[in-house]
Formats: sequence, C-alpha cells, structure tokens
Amino acid sequence: MFKDVDEQLEVLLRGAVDIVTKEELVKKIKRSQAENKPLRVKLGLDPTAPDIHIGNAIPIHKLQAFQSLGHTAILIIGDYTATVGDPSGVNKTRPMITYEKVLENARTYLSQAGKILDLKKTEVIYNSEWFKKMAFHDVIQLAAKMTVARMMERDDFTKRYNAGIPISVHEFIYPLMQGYDSIMVKSDIELGGTDQLFSLLVGRDLQRDAGVEPQVALTTPLLEGIDGNKKMSKSLGNYIGVTESPREMFGKAMSIPDNLMRKYFELATDLNANEINKLLDVQTHPRVAKAALAKAMILRYHCAEEAEAAAAEFDRVFKGHELPDKIPDIEISGSELADGKIWIAKLIVLCGFAATNSEARRLVQQGGVSMNNISINDPTLNIELQPGIILKVGKRRFARIALKI
Repeated sequence: MFKDVDEQLEVLLRGAVDIVTKEELVKKIKRSQAENKPLRVKLGLDPTAPDIHIGNAIPIHKLQAFQSLGHTAILIIGDYTATVGDPSGVNKTRPMITYEKVLENARTYLSQAGKILDLKKTEVIYNSEWFKKMAFHDVIQLAAKMTVARMMERDDFTKRYNAGIPISVHEFIYPLMQGYDSIMVKSDIELGGTDQLFSLLVGRDLQRDAGVEPQVALTTPLLEGIDGNKKMSKSLGNYIGVTESPREMFGKAMSIPDNLMRKYFELATDLNANEINKLLDVQTHPRVAKAALAKAMILRYHCAEEAEAAAAEFDRVFKGHELPDKIPDIEISGSELADGKIWIAKLIVLCGFAATNSEARRLVQQGGVSMNNISINDPTLNIELQPGIILKVGKRRFARIALKI
C-alpha cells in the first residue's frame, strides 16, 4: 500500500524546515509500512479571516503530500482556538473575534482547502467538539501542565515582555489548546509554519504526559509577500489568494522580486528540482522564468488553458499597453456621492481593490492609481464621477464605473 521509506521522505521533506525528530519520523513511516496502517497527520487552521492565500496554503499542500502517499489527513478547524487568537509571530495581543464570525470564515476555509485536499478522504474536525464540553476545572488542569517559564521560552512572548508590551493571560492558553487537539485526534505528525514550532512541541509534551507516543513536529517555511519585505498577509495587501482569477494571480506573480523566485518555485508550485534549476539557470531570462513561475502557480488552482490565457492577456496588456479584453463593470450608487463627487479612497474600497480606506490611501500615495490613464497622487482628492471612466489600481486591476441613480 505504501511507497518505500526513502521515496516517501523525498516527497515529505521537500521544503520542510524543522523536523522534531527525523529519526522518529523514519520510525513511524517504517512502522506504518510494516503494519500497513496509515499515519495520522494533523494540521490546524484557525478561520480568523475569510480567505486563504498561497502562504497559508503551504502546510495544506504538505498535508496533501501525506494524503497522496496514503496517510490520513486530519484538518482541525479551530473554531475555539480562533476565538482566543494565535500569538505566533505577532507583537501585540490579537483582537478576539466573535464565534459567529469564526463559523462564517470556516465555511470559506473548507471550500478553499478543498482546492488542495481530497475532502472526502480528509477527517475534518472542529475543536469545539471537545472544548465546548470542558468544565472550568478541566481548563485549570490543562493550564497546570505548563509553567510560565516554559511559556516565556517562545520568542514572541520574550520580545514583547522585554519591550514592555502587554501579554494577556489567555494567550498562554493557546498553545495548550493546540496541543490538546493532538491528544484528541491521536496525532502521529503535526504540521505548521515555522512560527508554529513552539505549539507543535507543546503537543508533544502533552501527549507524553498523557502516556502516548509524541507526535513528530514538521514545519514549513513562511512565505514573504509579493512586496518582498514582510510575511504574506491580506492586511498588508502583499498576497496572492487561492481563489483569485488566473489573470490576477499571473499579474501578481510577475511582480515577485527576483531574489524570491526560487522560494516561490519550491513552495508555491509542483515543479521538481531539475525543472526549477533549469528555469533559474543564468541562461534563462528572468522574465521567462517568472512567467513560468506564474503559470506553475496558477496550475495548482486552475487549469492549463486558463494559465496560458492569463499569460497571453498579461503580454497584451502590459507589453502592448492596451486595456484588458474584459473589464468588470462596478456599479456605484448615487447615494455614495456628495455633490456628484466621491473620495478616491472610498471609490477604491467600493470597487473591492482595498479592504479599508487606509489601505486605499496608501495605494494612491504609492502612485498606483489612475483614472482614464491620468495618475492620481492626492489621497484626499474628491473625484467627479462620470459613467464609463476606467479606474486602474496597481498594474492589474481595472474597473469600469457605472452610476446607479
């Protein structure tokens, strides 16, 4: 039923960063093969936002790799952990979100994860299944399994404490909750980004304390956004969403900094090492390599025909300086206008090109906004809105404005 250990490791270790421990992983795979019994591989997702981007998708693809090798994929939807908020990689307490919002986000997470995993063969479990049954004394018993000194070993907490930035007590509960999930699903292996390593190791501790064999912790890299600076994030606008159109994905991929191309090839495509090395050879023009990267990224979520069409559209629009064949019509209600005018930041938000007015203002200030090919650099500007004008934001996003009276 299972491939040889070396064949499995070649697939599973691609792009992996931390493996605690590799010896245990090899032992588990050998036992799985000998007993013809799949390993139970866990990945937890907290639905704190409505969409998944390709950075979020990296550990999901790793889970799919285990699934493709015949192991059992366990997707934990953290409807309870999401309300606490993961302290990993943040420099302040995350705002708590409502349970209703978490459930709303969870629905889109599942549909998007289904682009990667075979959900019919995936154990999808909400961790409210056990946490909602806990009495307060159960929570106290769980908290008693970890010392403050151990919690302060994580860099996030140490940096915040030394900087005088508050740490809320409930944040200490988060890794314990994540670790408790591992006990409940009898996890053999847990996956997560490198910022999740502490919580994965807590899972090992709790399993050991419960008298069961500890899980292997396997982490995948964090992916920088297309700006090349900070971790990919929707709030920073430097992301590529897994549900975006091929045209949008292609255009964004073409703006990836050259120095990050290898990382994107390895983490965001299914190309093998030989194909990647050939594309990144000095004899291959960077633009050709980047176009190949864009198409390979699109293939993970769309079909080959759509990838080719996106490439052709990009060449036509950005090399030929033409408008795209299809520009979405965005209807703006007359009630949004004051004396026939609208604030440029508000218009950008209404068109769906920014999530907030602040983000829209930044786009204007960065020189990425124009109307009918006339650049707009003043983020306070009120525009006299005429039907049919073309709003362009960045290099790839267009809208034809229509007025609804």
